[in-house]
Amino acid sequence: MTNEQNSTEQNSARAQALLRNRRLGLMALAGVVAVAAIVYGTRWALTLRYEEFTDDAYVSGNVVQITPQISGTVVAIGADNTQFVQAGQTVLQLDRADAKVALDQAEAQLARTVREVRNLFSTSAQLAATLQVREADLATATQDMARRERLADSGAISGEELQHARDSYRGAQAAVLSARQQLAANRARVDGTTIANHPDVQNAAAAVRAAYLAYARTSLPAPVSGFVAQRSVQLGERVNPGTPLMAIVPLDQVWVDANFKEPQLESMRVGQPVSLTADLYGHSVAYHGRIVGFNAGTGSAFALLPAQNATGNWIKIVQRVPVRIALDPKELATHPLQIGLSMKAQVDTHQRDGARLPELAQNVPVYSTDVFGAPDELANQRVQQIIALNRPGAPDLAKAAPTPSDTTALNRMATIRAIPAVETLPVARTM
Repeated sequence: MTNEQNSTEQNSARAQALLRNRRLGLMALAGVVAVAAIVYGTRWALTLRYEEFTDDAYVSGNVVQITPQISGTVVAIGADNTQFVQAGQTVLQLDRADAKVALDQAEAQLARTVREVRNLFSTSAQLAATLQVREADLATATQDMARRERLADSGAISGEELQHARDSYRGAQAAVLSARQQLAANRARVDGTTIANHPDVQNAAAAVRAAYLAYARTSLPAPVSGFVAQRSVQLGERVNPGTPLMAIVPLDQVWVDANFKEPQLESMRVGQPVSLTADLYGHSVAYHGRIVGFNAGTGSAFALLPAQNATGNWIKIVQRVPVRIALDPKELATHPLQIGLSMKAQVDTHQRDGARLPELAQNVPVYSTDVFGAPDELANQRVQQIIALNRPGAPDLAKAAPTPSDTTALNRMATIRAIPAVETLPVARTM
């Protein structure tokens, strides 16, 4: 019995120890769970409840289309897909023969018009002198008629001679009136003007500017610096105004469009900080940005085939709204991104001041370029030069210094525009 009692006591002690260990284990596990819950609850209260996350985000950017402003035949292509071009660099060249002929005609017409206006001013001076002569003739005829009328009373001259004097007087009066009318008519064409601002000269100058712009537009510059994409134009192709020929993508101006679900938008505001990662670089590279705006509608509302809720086959799903996020330019320069790459975005919503959809008016252009301004300046210079060479006292055109030809003007334009690119020679050309 003693052995049995000992065995029973040992089993009981062993069971009690096992039970105690289980209780301790459960208590420890409950403590760990409680600590984890407290840690998670604290973290949720401090950070997680202020964070909105989405992996439905993509890189977006400007796709600047290169389109001609005039019709023409492509004779040279200055850049191809994947190549980088600087703003102002010529990327396409159209045949300029027709434009050159039109420019020469417009310049010749301007020179002719300046000389015709010069003739109008000279004619006014001539007509003024003629009027003075006619007025002197009228004064002489008036004196002659007065003398003959006095002599006619005494019978010293015949009535026929008196009649001749009166006819001469009337003729002199008509001549004066005619000279005055001719002078007034000519002055009406030049009064209040100079050769440079005369309407006929201005009209011809406008034609020169139009022809010069058409000539300059045979060269298509890159409006911005960026990478060439979507080139569809080929050598020898006849292109029309507005036809997309290629695109330039400035990758230093990209942003992220993150699509958040409807319930996530309530706490989001413009200006909130955003942490982002790209699938291209993984979690080792982090981007920092800020919300700059919310789209005016959901993605499905602006789709090519938007959902029609009244058709009867509509199924309610959670909608997503694109949110634009601006990136840090320095981080973007260090780790460049391309349009369409996938991103993950996490928004810190601690700061919730302000309206959810603020009305932020923009008073300055969002984007602009000045590469198209050079031909205007050169056209004005060319007009002023033609007027100066055809004004009174201008040097003989045959002996005058050479004027900027179309080649010189284009070289000056290239000096303003062209910045050395990856390729200084056209990728493709035809003679």
